[in-house]
Amino acid sequence: MDRIRIVGGNPLNGIIPISGAKNAALPLMIASLLTSDTLTLENVPHLADVEQLIRILGNHGVDVSVNGRREHQDGSYARTIHFTCRKIADTTAPYDLVSKMRASFWVIGPLLAREGQARVSLPGGCAIGTRPVDLFIEGLTALGATMEIDGGYINATAPAGGLIGARYTFPKVSVGATHVLMMAATLANGTTVIGNAAREPEVVDLANCLNAMGAKISGAGTSTITIEGVTSLSGARHRVLPDRIETGTYAMAVAMTGGDVTLQGTDSALLETALEALRRTGAEVTSVEDGIRVVGHGDAIKPVDVVTDPFPGFPTDLQAQFMGLMTRSTGTSHITETIFENRFMHVQELARLGANISLSGQTAKIVGVSKLRGAQVMATDLRASVSLVIAGLAAEGETVVSRVYHLDRGFEQLEEKLGRCGAIVERVSE
Repeated sequence: MDRIRIVGGNPLNGIIPISGAKNAALPLMIASLLTSDTLTLENVPHLADVEQLIRILGNHGVDVSVNGRREHQDGSYARTIHFTCRKIADTTAPYDLVSKMRASFWVIGPLLAREGQARVSLPGGCAIGTRPVDLFIEGLTALGATMEIDGGYINATAPAGGLIGARYTFPKVSVGATHVLMMAATLANGTTVIGNAAREPEVVDLANCLNAMGAKISGAGTSTITIEGVTSLSGARHRVLPDRIETGTYAMAVAMTGGDVTLQGTDSALLETALEALRRTGAEVTSVEDGIRVVGHGDAIKPVDVVTDPFPGFPTDLQAQFMGLMTRSTGTSHITETIFENRFMHVQELARLGANISLSGQTAKIVGVSKLRGAQVMATDLRASVSLVIAGLAAEGETVVSRVYHLDRGFEQLEEKLGRCGAIVERVSE
């Protein structure tokens, strides 16, 4: 099992290219099930989750070809992938596939819309909470689908004439359920109006791609999305938007270690709330041509309180990284998690590095310390794992992060990107 070894204390200086967003790429890939033509996606990150979804889509009959590997001077690259599903080969998404990646459950929307039926395994819980599928079921039921749970599977059936447009308002915001209902509604008969829809940039990116395929979607990026159903969708070519979570992660690493880094190929509009919180810590954050420049001051980190909220609020996927930054602040800060339960598992691992953190319900109190010391720590989930890397970059001595397969799910070439900016970080294979 691989580990990441870090020797802390070096400021970061240079350029870090930002990859395509995993959270955008996954629903875009699933959208290929909606058409018999080829969907071409540019700027697709090379991540474990992407590779797993390619295997899952293959089970449903999607042919995948990868080309256009474009090398950059810094050694990074962006892939172009072609997805073609001439015919749905199987409308069942089995447990052994869905259990490996929760987002694979989202195939239920396109399969139901195109084939009129789907049998998809319930995804179950995960490390950061149960994340039930009730909203998916209620939303698809509103479009006329019959949804039955049997033996750990959802058996979904559309009416004889196909899904029917309807008005449905989510009782709580859900990015995944918004993705699914929006995809399903593109091929429904009539008009669908989704209320209390997720406003995340990844939802907008999916809507833009679906519109390029011939869908008629308006309002993406607001809390009300309107979809006028069409009889079929065509192929398209679409570029995956930059990864705002990767952007924020590296920005916080610079703020914690000090240095001067340009995050290339990204857009500050994707994470304005997080960048504003970063400015309040004392880091300098400015938009530059084709990116964001971050200048950190290391030992002069001001404490800042944040509360995670759906977009445009502070992202839950940056909560752990910001906590890592706050461990070295000059005072006391508070982080309240409102999206997922059980998302503070990184607290005990940060404590191994010398952090002073206490929990009360869904709020963490972080008392900044003058120094962190390297130690052996264990990743518990994707975002928690990178918070340990950030802390290790600022800690004295050596930090070894185990179970880094979590990192490989969401961060492309992490060691290389940090190493080119002066960090001492390497992957150690056992």
